[in-house]
Amino acid sequence: MRTGLKIIAIIFFMILTVPAGFAHGPDRHSDGQKPGHPGGKKPHGGHHGYGHRKGPPADIPAHIKQRVSADGTAINLNGSQVGLQGMVFMAKFPLLRDVTSMALKGNRFGDEGVKILTESATFQHLEHLSLWDNHITAAGGKMIARSQNFAHLRELNLMGNGLGDAGAIVLVESPNVSHLTFLDLSANGLGDAAAIAIADSPHLAGVKRLELFKNQIGPQGVKALLQSKYLQNLEYLDLTRNALDFDTAQALAKESTLPKLNTLILY
Repeated sequence: MRTGLKIIAIIFFMILTVPAGFAHGPDRHSDGQKPGHPGGKKPHGGHHGYGHRKGPPADIPAHIKQRVSADGTAINLNGSQVGLQGMVFMAKFPLLRDVTSMALKGNRFGDEGVKILTESATFQHLEHLSLWDNHITAAGGKMIARSQNFAHLRELNLMGNGLGDAGAIVLVESPNVSHLTFLDLSANGLGDAAAIAIADSPHLAGVKRLELFKNQIGPQGVKALLQSKYLQNLEYLDLTRNALDFDTAQALAKESTLPKLNTLILY
């Protein structure tokens, strides 16, 4: 085991202290947004905006306008449930022509919403994007992989969708992920095939934080990740709740060859 690697085992009777910003629990995953971007705080103050709405806003365009930052570079619609109607409006909304940061957790727009994002000339400068919990399948993953609108992404959160191995593989094999420093593919039904594709992707060489919580990755996939020749800048890796037992997880951790990995969360 490389000296300095911090291995954190999550088991039901333990409460562990981890680095600031990485608190555990159902909502521990950030939107991959830096302070001042959606997911860090609302454009007009407040907290994450993950509120539990009972339905979409009565006036969707008005709601969207209220959630845009003053300079038009960021929008936080976490938990807003604006659906396809909201996506259609945003795609034609002039105020978003310079948007670089979008937090869109829980808006239920599915692959059709992703298609709007990929085809609209409005979204050509995206750098920070959260699509957490939007019913996106492998088809949506392929759109993200192939659209020029996503060629400048630095942070991408796709937690809680349905990409599966097929969607994840096409995504990580795309040059569109070449600038990423943060990638969250948690709870997407990923198995060893996806993990191996991540490990073998030269496009992920800049990733510093990788979230793969609550998937179906087994020992083969975990070993590939921990011995990847491309993930050389990885500092933080979360593999909690995947398909390996505690003893196997600990043994694999000792075989890690990632030079900058300082936090590994297992089991």
